[in-house]
Formats: sequence, structure tokens, C-alpha cells
Amino acid sequence: MFKRNFVAVIAAALLCAAAPATFAQGNTFKIGLILPLTGPFASTGKQVEAGARLYMAQNGDTVGGKKVELIVRDDTGTPDVTKRIAQELIVDAKVNVLAGFGLTPLAFATAPIATQGKTPMVVMAAATSSITEASPWIVRSSFTVPQVVTALADWASKNNIKKVVSLVTDYAPGVDSEKYFSERFVTNGGQVVDKLRVPLRSPDFAPFLQKVRDASPDALFAFVPSGQGSALMKQFAERGLDKAGIRMIAEGSVTDDDILNGMGDVAVGIVTAHHYSAAHDSALNRKFVEAIGKANNGMRPNFMGVGGYDGMRVIYEAAKATRGGSGETLLGAMKGQIFESPRGPMYIDAQTRDVVHNIYIRRVEAKDGQLWNREFETLRDVKDPGKAK
Repeated sequence: MFKRNFVAVIAAALLCAAAPATFAQGNTFKIGLILPLTGPFASTGKQVEAGARLYMAQNGDTVGGKKVELIVRDDTGTPDVTKRIAQELIVDAKVNVLAGFGLTPLAFATAPIATQGKTPMVVMAAATSSITEASPWIVRSSFTVPQVVTALADWASKNNIKKVVSLVTDYAPGVDSEKYFSERFVTNGGQVVDKLRVPLRSPDFAPFLQKVRDASPDALFAFVPSGQGSALMKQFAERGLDKAGIRMIAEGSVTDDDILNGMGDVAVGIVTAHHYSAAHDSALNRKFVEAIGKANNGMRPNFMGVGGYDGMRVIYEAAKATRGGSGETLLGAMKGQIFESPRGPMYIDAQTRDVVHNIYIRRVEAKDGQLWNREFETLRDVKDPGKAK
């Protein structure tokens, strides 16, 4: 089966190389949006899709003189399924762009398909640093974990946190979180007394949190994927870490806006670093939050939603510039875009094809019966540390 699929993709790539204008000659511009819409990471997919559809609703379904066709496919969060869908979208549907990718393994699975098919691939959610290096056809509108955790390490070092335990989910973004936070924190003079990794699927945090309590650090540094923060905070409270005086500092996925209100009082006071908060104080963001809620039964957008919204903006502007083109021309028009997002100012680095934006230090606060990630410090125009040299 793999051999047949591989041959089909190679044939499609050769077709693209022989006739690069084939796709552009039609009257539609096709976007293949691949997301986990069922399974344990469905909230990620639903947020990204909501953001993408909102951008289309606000900006029309015609771009570059062509009708936009958004083809949404559910990969259930399974890399083999993502890869198969990407092959089908390129070979059969002849999409101009692949987009979405709710988790790092899904992006990595698709990278060689994008390369073989010479199809731009806009990563709207996955955040491992090396994703853009997996294919020259990848552009990212989400964020990178190192951008966030190095900022948090600097803040912790300046705020009387000298000893931490690191607890991360055991997959690429978690490994990135552990590595970049620990390196920066130790460089700043701090001590990481233990490094704990929990399984990606169906994690039980309790035994790991008991180890944290036994180590008695000044703070726990944590990273878990979007949607798993509620379980972590519930068990954090059940194990009495808050009452033991252990502070929680985290990568912003832990206090994901989509689930924050369900965490309860234990979340109040948690300090995180991230590139987006639904509480971001700008007119554009207030409009974005209101529109997402109105279109999605009151849903509060999170960083995945803004990644989908901004990723669609990158695609639309490139399609305008190329009159609905495809391949290298379309990819070239994505590079170097500079614009104002609901998250704040951002741009796509023309060399790395990665996002550059502000990183915010936030604290969970209660207001009017709801919990919010309130930004209180801003680091401007942050590049991914692995690509900033």
C-alpha cells in the first residue's frame, strides 16, 4: 500500500514539475485543512477550524479571482491517517495548499509529502522548533515552544525562583520545552532538580506530581498539550502542591483559554508565557474574540484558534499576490508577510519560514466570574532561539 501511495505522490510531483501552471488554470483555489476533529485532541482541531472559517467569513470566499474551496478532513490525531489524507488531497483533489496540523507528529508525517508534491504546507498549530526544517515547503503561523519557554525561564530567574522540577509530555514539543527551559534557567544560575516526562495519550499525572512534592522545589515548570491542562491542575491540587508552597509556572498551553474557566481557583496566580491570550488588549483581538464566540456557541478562542485565523490570512494574501497560484510562486508570496494579528504584530521570516511575534508573560486572574490569562510583560519580535543565530 505504501509503495503504491509513494509512486502516486512521485507521479503527482512530476506532473507539477512538468506543468506548474496546471492548478492555477482552474477557477478554484483549493485549501486542504487536515485536523484532529475527533479523538483526544479534537479541541485543537475545532479551534483551528473555527479560526480559519472566521477569516473566510470576514474576507470572502473569492481570492485572486478564484473561488476558495476549503476541504476539511479529520485525521483523528493519527500520523498515518494524516499522511494518507495529505497524499489524497495532493494527488486526487489537487489542492493548492495543505494546512492545519494539530500536533507535531502529524506535521512531521506530512512534510515529505509536501516536498514530493511541491505543495505549500501551512502549519497552524504544531510547535516543535524543527518542523520548518523538515521541508522547504513549510510555513508556520502558530508558534515555537522555545520562543515561549526561554522567556519564562528568564522571568523565573528574576523572580526568586531558584530550584524547579520540570514536568513535560513525552513527545517533541515536550522535549523542546524541557531542553530550552532547563538550558536557559541553568545558564541564569537556577537549578533543575528533576526532569519528568509523562505519556502523551491518557496521562496519569498523580505519581509524577508526588515526585514533585517530594523534591520540594520553589516551582514546578510544566508543559502539556492543549486540552490536558485541566487534568494536570486537578491533580496538582489533589496532591496538595499548592498548599505545600510549590508555585506553578508553565508554557501557555497549560492554561489554555478554551478550558481555563473549568480549572477553578487552583489556576489563579499561575504564571505562564505564550504568544496569545483571549484577554490581549487590542481592538482587533476584542473583535476576534467576539466573532469567534458568536459563530461558535460562545466558544472562547485560544492560541490554536488564532493560529488558524492567521494561517488563513497568510494563504489568502499569497493567493492574492499570485492570482490564485500554486507551487513555488505561492510559497514565495507567503514568505516575509508582515501584519497585525489578534495576538499582536507578527511576520513570517523569509529565511526560516517561521513566525516571529511578541511573547507575553501572563498571570491567571479572576474577573467578573471568569478566569483570564492577563498579560503583564511583553517581549517583542521574538524569533525561535534555534534559528535566531
